[in-house]
Amino acid sequence: MQKVLESLKGKFVEELKNIKDKESLKEFEIVFFGRKAGEFTDLMKKMKDMEPEERKEFGQSANLVKKELLELFAEKEEEIKALQMDKVAEKERIDITQPFLGKKRKGHFHPNTIVQKSLEDLFISMGFVVLDGPEIESEYYNFEGLNIPADHPARDMQDTFYIKDNLNWVMRTHTSPVQVRAMQKYGSPLKMIVPGRCFRNEATDARHEHTFYQLEGMIVDKNINFSHLKGTLEIVARHLYGEETQVRLRPKFYPFVEPGVNGEVSCFLCKGMGCRVCKKTGWLEVFGAGMVHPNVLKAGGIDPNEYQGFAFGFGLYRLVMLKYMIEDVRAFASGDLKFLKQF
Repeated sequence: MQKVLESLKGKFVEELKNIKDKESLKEFEIVFFGRKAGEFTDLMKKMKDMEPEERKEFGQSANLVKKELLELFAEKEEEIKALQMDKVAEKERIDITQPFLGKKRKGHFHPNTIVQKSLEDLFISMGFVVLDGPEIESEYYNFEGLNIPADHPARDMQDTFYIKDNLNWVMRTHTSPVQVRAMQKYGSPLKMIVPGRCFRNEATDARHEHTFYQLEGMIVDKNINFSHLKGTLEIVARHLYGEETQVRLRPKFYPFVEPGVNGEVSCFLCKGMGCRVCKKTGWLEVFGAGMVHPNVLKAGGIDPNEYQGFAFGFGLYRLVMLKYMIEDVRAFASGDLKFLKQF
């Protein structure tokens, strides 16, 4: 029986060398170690007919041989697995030094970026500078410096995301904190816009998102009045929606301006006659604005008795939705190429 065992071992080793793929290895395993008809299994079954001493000696030898064969089998299994991985890697390999030989595909801007860049160009032509600010903001700049103290009810309208273990820092709820930062850094006179991303703890639907974009603007100088604000907003409205666009300002409360207004433009679809988009009113709400509150000027280190200013804020997503007739704000961050390729 020892000779039979050695012969089986030799046969195993020889045939194992010629196996090159996973499927053949699986069949090979069944031939030698299958529970019902495996050659090694059949050999082990014959032990029951041996004398006790012979069975003991053969059993020890058989276990050593089986252990050796299983180790060889495991090595072959790893070898085949490595070969298959190399084949996959070679198939998926990309030569980053090779010029693109396929059909050229041009990228394009996101619709929000298109409108943002258009507005930036407009304001730069009017002498404004484009500024930026941190998206993780202190409570002071996001609220207190903008005349929104801790007990002010306006905070409830801007429920935001606080930084864990440090409730003095928030994901900014608007771009307005840059007003105070800019005044502290540059003083007056100052003409600036701030496009950027904002965050609020919103229940998302077709009109609301927890992450969105705004474009803030502010002028601080001597002898600034409300007519300057209205004139600037009219320029922006006609730039976006056509020369015939009219602007309407109605009183509205904002903590950081006094007086504050809700800005509306005449509906560019129905020309003020009333339609589904403007809800039959003939007007579209697109911005908030007002004269900068004295407390905000003081927070920026500006003397409100000598300087005045106005500020305005656009929801960029709102402007884009109106311009391109987009019905669901969630499409902007969806990554859907069918949506993005339209612009």
